[in-house]
Amino acid sequence: MKKAILSMAILVSGFGYAQTVSQNTNTTNNQQQNAAQNILNGNGSQGITVGGYAQIDYNQPEGANGKMDVHRLVMLLGYKFSDKVQFVTEIEYEHVKEVYVEQAFLNYNVNDNFNVRGGLMLVPMGIVNEYHEPTTFNGVERPSMDKSIVPTTWREMGVGITGKFDDANLRYQAYVFNGFASVNGTKVLGGKNGLRNGRQKGAESTINTPNFSAKLDYYGIQGLRLGLSGYVGRTQATDDVQELNGADVGVSMVGLDARYINKRFTARGQYIHALIKDADAYNNLYTTNLGSELKGWYAEAAYNLLPLTNEQKLDAFVRYEQYDTHAATADANIARNLSYNRNEWTTGLSYHVASGAVVKVDYQIFDNAVEGNDAKGQLNIGFGVWF
Repeated sequence: MKKAILSMAILVSGFGYAQTVSQNTNTTNNQQQNAAQNILNGNGSQGITVGGYAQIDYNQPEGANGKMDVHRLVMLLGYKFSDKVQFVTEIEYEHVKEVYVEQAFLNYNVNDNFNVRGGLMLVPMGIVNEYHEPTTFNGVERPSMDKSIVPTTWREMGVGITGKFDDANLRYQAYVFNGFASVNGTKVLGGKNGLRNGRQKGAESTINTPNFSAKLDYYGIQGLRLGLSGYVGRTQATDDVQELNGADVGVSMVGLDARYINKRFTARGQYIHALIKDADAYNNLYTTNLGSELKGWYAEAAYNLLPLTNEQKLDAFVRYEQYDTHAATADANIARNLSYNRNEWTTGLSYHVASGAVVKVDYQIFDNAVEGNDAKGQLNIGFGVWF
């Protein structure tokens, strides 16, 4: 944890220094938008909005056969009923054969700074869970800690409010959601994927206790955006087991994130920490290995190798991440598995050949805390589009 906090402090300090020495640079307030925000903001008259994004990958691990994959193909549909009421949905095809609804919510715009929405929505935790379109992040694959700790793409059913306080340079979100499923079909929580198996994704979701989620984003410093996320609640147990000891666990999660833009230089960092209550009873009931603490962080820097006058961008980047789904296990009454304490280096290029189209190549080194473990490498090549 000390390393994560120190790294985040260094990253933010660097942001502050760059801001001090370049007050007249061509930067923005880093008001990055995702697909849903584009739909909500992009249709001036009543009617339908259509868009999409896609990601196609080639992964070549060291010492194994490669894999080629139409990783995801997403159709974005929105409809504006009036100046106040809009509907947004994302329909996702994964690996050609799997179909999911990633978002489906109704938004009521009370005024410019206050919205009420309900349906299937993204849980605002970290960066990539909300901003996961392939042209918005470096690397062919999303950061690994965003898959195992957050876990992206995390969406659930609920209702909430969103908006901004322009005078304070704050954007806010607050929701009531259903929680993770304690048991999802045959899948239980724990192991290297932490809470990932518990995502209900709006598919006949069970709810017996509400969960609460909120996020504040600050954009008052030119080029810098800071985020603070929080989530608290319990997993959801079905009627036949909800009275059993260990049928559900408490989940508390906090996230810190930072994004910075200064001319050709960009950087981002993130820290996520989750505490699990009653993991020992859960592990006894379901014979699994859910840790009592999960945490992870990463820091990334990138530089555009092409002039700012060029319509294309060529970002060279490097990212380091460390994440552990068994950061603590004493309260879970299980042995800590050091292979779940992982770290990764990722470095490569993102060539934005046009606005909304990117070709990527990177190399990753995977390692863990097991003594004598041999780090493994992987080459990734792919492209992504968003329109």
